[in-house]
Parts: sequence; structure tokens; C-alpha cells
Amino acid sequence: MAETSRLSVIAPADRRPAAPAFESSPRPAERAATLALVPGAANDSGLDHFVERDGLRFAGTHLIIDLWQASRLDDLAHVEQALREATVRAGATLLNIDLHHFTPNGGISGVAVLAESHISIHTWPERAYAAVDVFMCGDAEPHKAIEVLREAFEPGQITLAEHKRGVLL
Repeated sequence: MAETSRLSVIAPADRRPAAPAFESSPRPAERAATLALVPGAANDSGLDHFVERDGLRFAGTHLIIDLWQASRLDDLAHVEQALREATVRAGATLLNIDLHHFTPNGGISGVAVLAESHISIHTWPERAYAAVDVFMCGDAEPHKAIEVLREAFEPGQITLAEHKRGVLL
């Protein structure tokens, strides 16, 4: 079975422990019934912007990124610029950015809405921690956003989980 989920810890030594793939796919008869209920599941036109990679066709790649020992997590303008740059480097199309600055801790929550999906961020400056989701479909390259996050927030450690969303079996 092709791997649809992966967990990695990216640290100075770049340790990347493998996580097992999760077995949750339906049996062939169940799959046929499921596909009949999913609008566009058999769409081979490419207009749905599903991704085809490693023998799989899926909606997109969802990265769950934890930034530890990170800085500038309370700087609203800096967070916005990081989201903009992550979008550009990933080859995605920015539609809108909506950020909220919390008081008294200065945490920030928000989302960059993309034509290809989204990048969301939630920061805890008092813990030097940020939770970031990057979900992109089509030709966008979500992994390129990771280097932008590393440059912008200078984390001591990055934890990465990757999941292929909407896998068509």
C-alpha cells in the first residue's frame, strides 16, 4: 500500500523517524459504492486539480507543522509577510489573508486563503511555539513553505506530519 501519511521531526541533526501508514481504505466492493457517492470521483479531466504522484491520485498534500523555540511569533506584520512569502515560494495563488492579534500574550491566529487551499497559523509566543497547517492541491509545492517558516521564525526544531487528502484508490 502506498504511504499516505508521514510524521517527521526536523531538528539540527535532521532526524526523520518514519511513521507507519494508516490502513483505512475500503475493500474493493465498498470502494466502488463510495466512488458512486462522490461527485467527480471518476473525473479524469484534470479540472478538479487533484494531484497525481507516486502512483496515487489525491486532492492535495496537507502538512501539519509545529515550530518550537521560535521567534517573532507576536509580530503581526512579520507573520503576514511570512505567509505571503510561503505562498509565493510554494507557487500558490493568494486570495486573502485574515489575521487576529490576541492580547495580552500577543499570539496570532489566522489564515492565508489560497486558490489551492490554505495556510493557517496559530502562535503561542509565551511558549515560543507555532502550529501551522499548509494544505495545497494542484501544481503548488507545499513543502517549499517549510523553508520560509524556518527563515522567518528561526525555530530550534520543526515537527512535520504529512497527509495526502482525498486519496482516490
